[in-house]
Amino acid sequence: MSEHTYHIRHDTHYAYSQAVRLSHQMLRLTPRSLPWQTCTSHGISIMPEPQNLRMFLDSFGNPLQSFSLENDHTDLRAVAESWVTLTPRQLPPATPSWEQARAALSYQAGQFLLPDDLEATRYLFESAHVRIKREFLAYAAESFTPGLPLLAGIDALMTRIFQEFTFDPLATTVSTPVTEVFATRRGVCQDFAHFMLSCLRSLGLAARYVSGYLLTEPPPGQPRLIGADASHAWVSVYCPGFNGQASSWIDADPTNGIFPDTSHITLGWGRDFLDVSPLRGVLIGGGQQTMDVAVTVMPAHEAPGFGFAV
Repeated sequence: MSEHTYHIRHDTHYAYSQAVRLSHQMLRLTPRSLPWQTCTSHGISIMPEPQNLRMFLDSFGNPLQSFSLENDHTDLRAVAESWVTLTPRQLPPATPSWEQARAALSYQAGQFLLPDDLEATRYLFESAHVRIKREFLAYAAESFTPGLPLLAGIDALMTRIFQEFTFDPLATTVSTPVTEVFATRRGVCQDFAHFMLSCLRSLGLAARYVSGYLLTEPPPGQPRLIGADASHAWVSVYCPGFNGQASSWIDADPTNGIFPDTSHITLGWGRDFLDVSPLRGVLIGGGQQTMDVAVTVMPAHEAPGFGFAV
């Protein structure tokens, strides 16, 4: 089985116009350990030196670091460096119809749910950035025709979003409603993931938001640019056990119209972006703030001597 090893550097820098007196922050920058993904090395450097640094798993099982800055500061920088090895993933050879997948998690009085099914039900409902609406149901229904296998429906919906929506970094912000994304058909990977989730959950399917990185290739003959990549987002759809097969999650990337494999590195997942924001917190003071993020993903053979310096 072929392996693909990558080096990831994620550098986040906040600059404040006035001193911050107190800051409490949470970092989700540690790649998850998964059957197809192994994080062989990981480190995070934080400046200024933090207090009350804790490491634990959040309610979704994502690695999480929390810390405080209790002295006045006008800058905050967090640099995460990881080495990750991926092996190819396999899509399920057969899946139930999408109606069967929906029925497996539908509420019935007195119904007993298996642990995996019960865990998946948390991804059936609306969340801060994902809406359940008739217009999303109507859009999804064009792809999820009656009796269609779940995998084929996911493929059809993902492909339609890829073909009908335009990637435009200037069209949206982190707070743009998914209804506006649907109206304009423009946005970025986060928007397309939220829209696909809204379609899937409007159908009654369980689907979660996945945060991570995507290996991008420079133009032929050009060197790979350091710091030019960005975080990426896609979706994962729950497939209940079927014909003796165990339950599974099927990842789909509507921004690129592909099923993620050895170029997608998973950080974590949740109901939507807010559950897996790379850096999130509260502070006292600071005035106006600016944020710069530089991400570099490169294959291991291109990364020798790429040091962990801040």
